[in-house]
Amino acid sequence: MAKTYRLISADSHINEPPDLWTSRVRAKFKDRAPRIDRLEKGDAWIMEGSSTPINFGNNANGGLPREQRSAWVRFEEIRRGGYDPKVRLEEQAQDGVEAEVLYPTPRVSHNVLANNADREFHLDCIRAYNDWLSEYASFAPDRLLGIAMMPTTGVADATAELTRAMALPGLRGALVGRYPNGSLEPKSEDEAFYARAAELGIPLHIHVSLAAVMSDDDPERKKAGARGELRHLDASLRTYEVICSGVFDRHPKLDFVFAEVDCGWIPYVKEQFDNRFHRRAPADRPPIVNPPSYYFDRNIATTYVTDTFGIGHRHNIGVERMMWSSDFPHSGTD
Repeated sequence: MAKTYRLISADSHINEPPDLWTSRVRAKFKDRAPRIDRLEKGDAWIMEGSSTPINFGNNANGGLPREQRSAWVRFEEIRRGGYDPKVRLEEQAQDGVEAEVLYPTPRVSHNVLANNADREFHLDCIRAYNDWLSEYASFAPDRLLGIAMMPTTGVADATAELTRAMALPGLRGALVGRYPNGSLEPKSEDEAFYARAAELGIPLHIHVSLAAVMSDDDPERKKAGARGELRHLDASLRTYEVICSGVFDRHPKLDFVFAEVDCGWIPYVKEQFDNRFHRRAPADRPPIVNPPSYYFDRNIATTYVTDTFGIGHRHNIGVERMMWSSDFPHSGTD
């Protein structure tokens, strides 16, 4: 019999163990592999592309009183469920959560892996992560649902890894760090990737935003605080780009999940998209059959952590496309 669930978190996170990459990439890349170093203030990831160490305390302090929270911690101090699936099931039981959709740590995946331009090294790191996540999720595949990371080195690489990763146990969806062509702009060549995802019945995921920022040296990092509170900023742009590409007319059953962007913004965006669509001459409209709101209601889902406004306007959003998430074990979790 199919398992019946009462409460699923549609966006939770793992905490990558220190040896995830050093133990799995090929020998030629071990000296370059992402690793955790012990620093004076605490432990942190050392990764190509970031001129400063990447701490992870706020990605692992869920459930702690505010007074005990710190961005800088030692790895052995964090909750074990982030990297030990047996303990994760115990943590789920404490909260009455029966399953979780699992994403990587955003700065680790977005700031470095999605932006690393060394194709061979990049692919090694992506495959190592997906292999580890498959092993983690396979401990309880009905309760731990892994979202595989896709490479950003072009459509062929992304399509190949999608096919490979979706054959691994425990992996249920694909995280897109950039458009399949490897850039921040949709292109016609992306079609091959979308066609394969549709064929496999795999939902595609964007977590908060596409990977536009490489490191702390990038001026865009100064806006990171605003992006933390206004997580929908990138999503409104990407939903428009994806819809207007016509992908949902070509693949009516393809789902896009925009994770941790909340949902209270959707009624306004749907209204504005449709308003402009109907005012344009037919020849000037995007190459889509229906108004943009149609695809929001059929093909786009979002996850929310805290969004009382969205809940109050759920019927304007579409309750079928709203998914609760705990964001555990990040600082935003309750």
